[in-house]
Amino acid sequence: MAVFIPAQAQAEVSVLPSVLVKIKPSIVAVGTFMTKRSPRAQFLGTGFAVRDGSLVVTNAHVVASAVDTEHKEELAVFYRLADVEKSVLAKLVALDSVHDVAILKLQDAKLPPLTLGKASTVQEGQQYAFTGYPMGMVLGLYPVTHRGIVSAISPNIIPVLSASQITPKLLKNLQQPYNVFQLDATAYPGNSGSPLYNSETGEVVGIVNKVFVQESKESALSKPSGISYAVPVEYIEKLLNEKNLK
Repeated sequence: MAVFIPAQAQAEVSVLPSVLVKIKPSIVAVGTFMTKRSPRAQFLGTGFAVRDGSLVVTNAHVVASAVDTEHKEELAVFYRLADVEKSVLAKLVALDSVHDVAILKLQDAKLPPLTLGKASTVQEGQQYAFTGYPMGMVLGLYPVTHRGIVSAISPNIIPVLSASQITPKLLKNLQQPYNVFQLDATAYPGNSGSPLYNSETGEVVGIVNKVFVQESKESALSKPSGISYAVPVEYIEKLLNEKNLK
């Protein structure tokens, strides 16, 4: 029996493979590198190249843990180039802990940058994709893509059921609320820092946030729902511009 697929859905399915060819070279695994450690590389999350290609965007919580400089541990990104796994050291140059965005500067390397779009163009029900490393580097540097719709645009926090559920972190977030994108596609902890992008154009509209937003938004729940969220791209642009990063 033939299955009817709407014309718009057919177009999205046919376009995404060609968009991925451009997206994947910009996706990196963010982690740390220590020469005398085994393994020397440690995975923390996902990131993606922007601007001139030497800047990588990821979540602030991905790089929040202190680097052990005493033992010469350094931030690094890992990626695949022409079927060869590469690594390059990086430096943290900008951090926005409120919106959970961080910018890294690559040392002596540039990657194909992604184009930042406009969060104002995003509507509920629109289809988007995100690409990252849900399983880390366990299976090698092979970026994985998920596709789904923006199921809701809503504040990053919700009122708790009782005063006993209010934590210092939640109280801080209540003072600075902002909207986030709720997605119907499943993201995993390793997807933190993945770009959320238009599946037809490849323009980035947000950054996937698996942990930071979920903790605030679902504080009233006894168990995490598994819902995925993304922080709008405007906060990436704001941080880049504030630090004059080009």
